[in-house]
Formats: sequence, structure tokens, C-alpha cells
Amino acid sequence: MKKIHFIISFFVLTTLMGCANDNGDIDLDGLPTPENISALTTVTQDNSGKVTFLPKGEGVTQYKVDFGDGSTQSDYFSSGGTVSHVYKEGVYTAKIIAMGLNGETTQVDQQVVVSFKAPENLVVVVTNDLSVSKKITVTASADYALFYDVYFGETGMPDPISANNGESVSYTYKEAGVYTIRVVSKSAAIKTTEYSTEVTAKLVLNPTTAAPVPPNRQAGDVIAIYGAKYTNVAGINYFPDWGQAGQGSSWTEFDLNGDKMLNYIKLSYQGIALADGTSIDVSGMEYLHMDVWTADLQKIETSLINIGPSEKPVTKELTANQWTSIDIPVSAFTSQGLSVDKIFQLKLVGTPWAGGTVFIDNIYFYKTAAQSIQLPLDFESATLTYAWGGFGDAGFGPIPASIVTNPDKTGANISNKVVKIEKTSGAQVWAGASLNLENTIDFTKGTTVKVNVWSPKVGADILYKMEVSTSPKDGNGNPTVFFEAHATTTTANAWQVLTFDLTTAPNFSTANKYDRVILFPDFGQIGTGSVYYFDDIKQSN
Repeated sequence: MKKIHFIISFFVLTTLMGCANDNGDIDLDGLPTPENISALTTVTQDNSGKVTFLPKGEGVTQYKVDFGDGSTQSDYFSSGGTVSHVYKEGVYTAKIIAMGLNGETTQVDQQVVVSFKAPENLVVVVTNDLSVSKKITVTASADYALFYDVYFGETGMPDPISANNGESVSYTYKEAGVYTIRVVSKSAAIKTTEYSTEVTAKLVLNPTTAAPVPPNRQAGDVIAIYGAKYTNVAGINYFPDWGQAGQGSSWTEFDLNGDKMLNYIKLSYQGIALADGTSIDVSGMEYLHMDVWTADLQKIETSLINIGPSEKPVTKELTANQWTSIDIPVSAFTSQGLSVDKIFQLKLVGTPWAGGTVFIDNIYFYKTAAQSIQLPLDFESATLTYAWGGFGDAGFGPIPASIVTNPDKTGANISNKVVKIEKTSGAQVWAGASLNLENTIDFTKGTTVKVNVWSPKVGADILYKMEVSTSPKDGNGNPTVFFEAHATTTTANAWQVLTFDLTTAPNFSTANKYDRVILFPDFGQIGTGSVYYFDDIKQSN
């Protein structure tokens, strides 16, 4: 039977792929093994012990079930199908066996409780989803129960949703409001146990994730109005009001787990005003950027106001319940006849008028950099600022790291400028320095990195690390997407080129957008006050 089902599945796959590409090869070995396998187990309420299995999973074409009571396994049945079995009273461990197109199988255990007692000690937990509007999750558990049904109480939804005892089931209502939920816990007994409660399906009217993190930029390539990434123009008033309180409009600074953003409530029109007597010249910038989140506004109109005053608007559509990243060309304002050499205010207008709320982060003007901090790095530019940041001294503060004149223009390195890192006395074994890149790594240029290193000793472990700075943080606040590669110095008091093969580094992936370089001199050793120099960080094949 297994062979028959496999042959049929293979025939269907071959036919479909042949239609799509007559010249394509079928690589069954490349297909994924079935995963996320589980089964909804229900039982009839008639003291018969008849249990029905409805398996589900990913990458599955067919299932079979070992019922766990010593009886014969079921035949294979197609994905989406069910199989039933009559049990005696007891607790069993069934096995759900899932097969993929390539014949690979995945097996999971499923506990089956068959009791002819009605469920007792029913406990129901109902929660509102914090990130999805009008979504309710129910979790119910009871002694002797195998599964439960939930009636969510919305008109037009008469059928229940079933879940295994102790597992969760979710439902998203069409409208916010108060509903009566009824939970029916079931065993193999005729009698069931019920619980009812009122719940409120709520609208989620604020973001639950932070706005996208802006890229690293040189200070001269950005003029920041609001946000944590860049240094903002000083003295800005983010709520001059301009008489809009009478419209019911207001504002606050919303704090999302430490990430702050502007929150304009019932936005009619509101302004952002620079300090009195202050203006900015954005004629050298190319774009105005902002990230906007709303649950109920359709559009936002943004005006730049030049001293005069003179203003011109640009309107952008918004996508509800997610961040909309907006980049408005400065030319969209100047093409309307607006001068932008003395901008002192911005104005924001909501559509519908005073009818919705917005959250705004990362407001800044920017231009494309003439030069960028990216690999290869040679530190010779007179216009770029190489902002190396040291860390890990004896008191957990920074160690010295800076661009200096090459103190030893001989041998492998006769360039003018290099990076100096001093591993001060008592510095941590992991002391080092980092540099943010303005462009991520293009690994088509190679997965080997070469670094020119001047070490005061032979045998120093030089650790080369790269991070995705925007990846989720660990308990110490460090990015969790990174790789580390080691090389050891073989020369003292002279330049030598060390090679780091990134493909040998655990967790390395060319798909990751690494944007931070970190160097650790004499890694694993307490600092002794020694100085290390680095230069010419570049890729090769």
C-alpha cells in the first residue's frame, strides 16, 4: 500500500513539473522532510471509544497512524483525510507517521486519553492578541478530556472550532465588540462539560514592532529631525499645536519597549517646529524620509515650510496596521516652486481630517553618499569619518581605538593611515573595537577576508567578527546574527596579512546583511597595554 501511494504521488508530481518545464530535472533528494506534524484527535460522546485522527503538517502527501494499543497500523491516507479507531478506556501514545513526496517520513507521538467519565476541573484561559486586531485565543484543559469545541459567538459563525485538550485555538472577529464564548470540553462519555464567558475583541491601535532601523550614514549625508539613529537638530518642538487641540488632536511620545516614537492622536494638522531663530538648508539633500504606522488613516500629507513663510505639500498613501516607509524626493517640493534653503517647520495633515492616529519614527533628510564606509577599507579617505568604537577595558568601558598615521611604513604595508587599537592593562579577554559599515557585504566579491595586521608578538589570536546590527539582541544587548573567524600572528613588530576563511566560521551565511566589523586583538588574553594596528580589510576569492 505504501508503494502504491508513493507511486501515485510521484506520478502527480512528475506530471505537474513536466507541464511547467519539459527540460527540468526532478530532484527528489532536495525536497524537505515533512515537518510540524500534529493531529486533532476527537472522540464520539457515546461511550464507544471511537477516536478520529485528523493529521496536519507541512511537506506531507500522506499519513498513517500507529494507534498505540497493539492493533494494526492504519493504511496510508491522503493529506486532509481522517482515520478512526475504537479504543478501550485508557491512555495511549499513538504515532502519527507523515510521508513526503520523496518517501522520507517524520514520526511524532500523540497522547490519546479515552475516558468514559465526563471532563472535570475545566480551566479556560482567554487572551487578546497584542499584535493582531480582534484576535482572541482560547486554551482549555480538563481532566479526562480528549478535546474541546469553542463557539466564538459571532453571527454567521455557528460551527465550533475544535482543539486538543490543553492546546490553543484562535479566532479573528470581523468586528470589534463584546461576544459570548462557549467552550464544550469532551471525553468519550455522553456527558460534556461547558464554560461560557464574555470577551471583548479589541482593536490594536498601536504598533507592536519597531520601525525599520535606518542605515549607517556619514554625518554630512543626513539631517535628522527625529529618531534614535542619528543626531537630531537641537531644540525641536514636536507639538507646537497651532490651535488644533480644539479638533481633539493631541500628541505623546509613545514608548515601545524602549523604542520611542511620535504619536499624533486624531491628526488634523500638526507641526514640527525648529527652535526659534533656527532653520536648516536641505537643498543639498535628496530625500525626506519617515516611517509611519496607523490603524485608521488613509493618507498623510507632509509640507515643508520655508521662512517667508512659504509651504508646499506632498501626499502619500498609508497601509494600515504596518509600518509604511516613506521617501519623498526633495525635488517634489522644489518642483512646486518652494525654496528649501531655510526650512523651519514641517506640517503633517491626516486623511480623514482628525479621524485617525499616527505613529512616526525616523524623520530625516538624506542624500546618497559620494563615498561610503564599506569593504574594502583602507582608511585613507580625507572626507569619511571612521568611527571606531572600543570596548572591554578593565572597568568594562571603551579601550582606545582611532585612525592614526602608519608608524611602520615598511614591508607589507606602506599606506599612510591605519587603525590603532590599544588593549589596555587589565582589559577584558574579549576587548576590541567595532566599525559600522554604510553598505552591507557583497559576497559575490569573495568569502575570504584579508587584514593587514601589526602585532607586538607572535601567536596573538586575532578574531575577526561581523554582525547584522539590526538583528534581535541577546541578553547583553548584542546582535544575535553574526559570525567569528580566527587567525594567528606569526610575526612580531612587523606588518603581515592574515587570511580569514569565512566559510569555515560557524553561523556564517552569504544571505545575511552584515554591516558591522569587529576586531579583537590578542583574543582570549587579559590586556597588557599592548598596541595593535590594522589596515586594508578586503575580500578575496
